[in-house]
Amino acid sequence: MTDATTCGYVALVGRPNVGKSTLLNHLLGRKLAITSRRPQTTRHNLLGVDTNGASQAIWIDTPGIHQSQGRALNRLMVKNATSALADVDVIVMLVEALRWTDEDAFVLARVRAAKVPAIAAISKIDLVADRTQLLPQMRELGETGAFAAIVPIAALRGVGLAELKAEVAQRLPRAPHFFPADQVTDRSERFIAAEIVREKLMRQLGDELPHRSAVLIDRFVVGKRLVEIDATIYVERAGQKAIVIGKHGARLKSIGQDARADIEKLVDKQVMLRLWVKVKADWSRNEAWLKQLGFE
Repeated sequence: MTDATTCGYVALVGRPNVGKSTLLNHLLGRKLAITSRRPQTTRHNLLGVDTNGASQAIWIDTPGIHQSQGRALNRLMVKNATSALADVDVIVMLVEALRWTDEDAFVLARVRAAKVPAIAAISKIDLVADRTQLLPQMRELGETGAFAAIVPIAALRGVGLAELKAEVAQRLPRAPHFFPADQVTDRSERFIAAEIVREKLMRQLGDELPHRSAVLIDRFVVGKRLVEIDATIYVERAGQKAIVIGKHGARLKSIGQDARADIEKLVDKQVMLRLWVKVKADWSRNEAWLKQLGFE
């Protein structure tokens, strides 16, 4: 019955590199969002469905909200993140343990403006030897008046996740579940495969190629035992193309091997992955071309 179940959308927001995607993966108990140590790894809002009995929380992992929005890519990423706040039932704002920046304040202003129940999750507390050091930060967050609850967490160790889920669950509206209990996301395997390739690029070439790469799937054919995928990696300059390919193609081969292993786990079949690298000058400034990457 509808009045016996709860269901709602929960936005995960915060400045870049605060741990939103890592948190989503551990809340769901599986890898869905790509992660790296580079800020702004997440570019699209990613939906993850967590069904526990009568409660269904639909988490939305958002790109990091930041003040610098010079490029079209940056503007669209921030627009994606802030637009999610308009249609959710609960907001979880991540802040890093013992750290507060101008960008955190920038995010807080948008959380306030949304006027929906908000929870502050203090992340990475496993890096704090003396947990009593968190008390002043918790007090200051409470004094903002913006949060209904404050939960310290360490996603990698599973610390505080049950408490965070419980705080969210009690604030979800009574409603029927929007997704079947076994569905984890509304994104296609094709989309996630492209993200996996980009994750391997970020992890292997994060310093040399910070945010100047994009991945488009050209072909995705599912057979009985084999999935064939053709993907193109786009960069902005010829020098970047050479970096991605590497000496005698070694770097591109390594990226493909790492990506294929994760995609095979995703589709539960063997995968034939072919990668190409092309130059698309200033793609991150071109709003028309960014639409091809799924930005609206």
